[in-house]
Amino acid sequence: MNRREALGLLAAAAFCRAYALPAAPAAATPAVLISRRIPASGEMLPAIGLGTWQTFDVGPGRAERAPLEEVLAEFAALGGRLIDSSPMYGRSEEVVGELAQALGLRGKLFVATKVWTQGRSAGIRQMEDSMRKLGARPIDLMQVHNLVDVKTHLATLREWKRAGTVRHIGITHYTAGSHDDVARVLASEAVDFVQINYSAAEPEAARRLLPLAQDRGVAVIVNRPFGGGDLVRRLRNRPLPDWAAEIDCTSWAQLLLKFVIAHPAVTCAIPATSKVAHLRDNMQAGRGRLPDEKQRAQIAAAATGG
Repeated sequence: MNRREALGLLAAAAFCRAYALPAAPAAATPAVLISRRIPASGEMLPAIGLGTWQTFDVGPGRAERAPLEEVLAEFAALGGRLIDSSPMYGRSEEVVGELAQALGLRGKLFVATKVWTQGRSAGIRQMEDSMRKLGARPIDLMQVHNLVDVKTHLATLREWKRAGTVRHIGITHYTAGSHDDVARVLASEAVDFVQINYSAAEPEAARRLLPLAQDRGVAVIVNRPFGGGDLVRRLRNRPLPDWAAEIDCTSWAQLLLKFVIAHPAVTCAIPATSKVAHLRDNMQAGRGRLPDEKQRAQIAAAATGG
C-alpha cells in the first residue's frame, strides 16, 4: 500500500464515521482447509484429494483436455494436493503429468499412483513408466494396486524408499469382499498408506480396517466416497436436510464427503470429477465443521433411506 492509498482509506473511514455509514465489509477469507498428518512422515495432507479413474482417461485433443486442465488448476488453487492415478486408468497418468507440467503444479501436488502387474521386472518397468508419464521422480506415493503380487512389489518398493525413489509406499483395494485380504497385509507388512472403499453406502471398512490402520499408524486414502457415484445420483433431486447447515454443508456431495473424512482414521478422500463445478463443491467439504457421531449416523440414514 502506498501513501496515497493509505490516505484514501483514512479519508473513507472518516467519512463513514461522520455520516454514520457502515464501513465496507472486509473481503471474505475462506475457512482453513482441513488437513491430516501422514503418520509415517508427519507431512500434512488436505482431507479432500482428486481421483482420476475414468475422468482423466482422455485423448490429446484440446477439447478433451481443456476441462481437465481447468479442474486441475482449480484443485491446486483451492488448496488440494493429493492426486491419485494408476496404469490401469488408461491415459490418466499421462494426462495428469502433462497438465501438471503445463500448469507448473508439480511442486504443489502430492502425486500417487500404483503398480498393477505380476513379477518384479514387470513391476519395475511399469513403475518407471508411470513416474516418467507423471513427471514425478521421486514419486510421493506408490501403491500396490488391488494387492496384485503384493509381496514382490512391496519388496521392491522398500528398496526404492531407502534409495529415495519413492517417498511413501502403500496398498489398495476397492471392494468390501477383499477387506480381509487387505487386513492380513496391513497386519503383516510395513506400509505408509492403505487405500480402500468407504462411504455412507459402503461402511464396512469402519468395522475392522479403519481401526487397524489407525493402530498401525497407516494413513488412509478413501476411494469410492460416493459409493461409485450411485449415492449422489440417487440423492440429486432430494431436498437437503435442514441440519446440513449445522456442519456447513450446502450439497449432498459435501455431506457424503464429510461423513467420510470425519472418521478419525481417514487421511484423505479422493472423489473423481471432470467438471470444475463439481470439483469446487467437493473441495468445500474440506472446510468448516465436521459431523460428530450422531450427525454421521444422520447422514448415513438420510443417504441410504435407513
